[in-house]
Amino acid sequence: MNHSELAAYLKSRRDRIRPADVGLPTGPRRRVPGLRREEVAQLAGLSADYYTELERGRGAQPSAQVLAALARALRLNGDERDHLFHLADRPLPPATHGPAAHVQPALLGLLDQLTTTPAQVITDLHETLVQNPLAVALVGPPPVVHGPAASFVYRWFTDPGSRQVYPAEDHPHHSRVFVADLQAVAARRGGDPEVTRMVAALRRRSQEFVALWDTHDVALRRTDHKRIVHPALGVIELDCHSLFSEDGRQRLLWFSAPPGTEGAARLELLSVIGTQDMTSGADELGQRRG
Repeated sequence: MNHSELAAYLKSRRDRIRPADVGLPTGPRRRVPGLRREEVAQLAGLSADYYTELERGRGAQPSAQVLAALARALRLNGDERDHLFHLADRPLPPATHGPAAHVQPALLGLLDQLTTTPAQVITDLHETLVQNPLAVALVGPPPVVHGPAASFVYRWFTDPGSRQVYPAEDHPHHSRVFVADLQAVAARRGGDPEVTRMVAALRRRSQEFVALWDTHDVALRRTDHKRIVHPALGVIELDCHSLFSEDGRQRLLWFSAPPGTEGAARLELLSVIGTQDMTSGADELGQRRG
């Protein structure tokens, strides 16, 4: 790994980004042409000290997950992302799926504009790639896991704790929606081994999944009405919308509520409290995906 070249590259990419490009205020006293180090760290979900060490050419070799997060924070295109992985001596991750996937620029650009509503980009297997702050406040960050467990659909049928995001009476509906969506994804991917392995694992572990899979219901989830359990605000009723990438492998999800509704009022309150009132229940909700 070439620490000095990686450090120089990170700094060069940081210097070219304007705060407004990533939804940050410009402020009157900025002394750097682009983002501050701590701002990049915040956008990537890293500690400021860790990122500073990387830019100084010191520290441990960053993982693929860290590199993918930095690529998103620095708004790198595909070639720039590949160069970042090359400098860190890491193999390139899958281009369009998996937790380390490179978020498609069009979706990331739209996510940057959604500053007043919870929004996130996920893969077609419901692996969370990136969230805006309101999405983190609403549904919590995804757990740091690898393999099938990175998929919220997989956790839904194998980890009872993941279901706390929705009221118990809504669980049958979401189970049906998740399985019908996975059927559609499996058909689109045409025998993709990643999907085949996930379906086989779910059939071994969940009789509920088997029963629903064998109905052969197929429907991509484009919109849905959700009741989300928030640890501080209680149940929030929202509409969930999906925008698909051109190849269907990634989705931009955002949550909204009609003006004047209780859901809209709670979204406004959520934007005020952020994550500051997330108590012990937030640790449990951190194991879920919205």
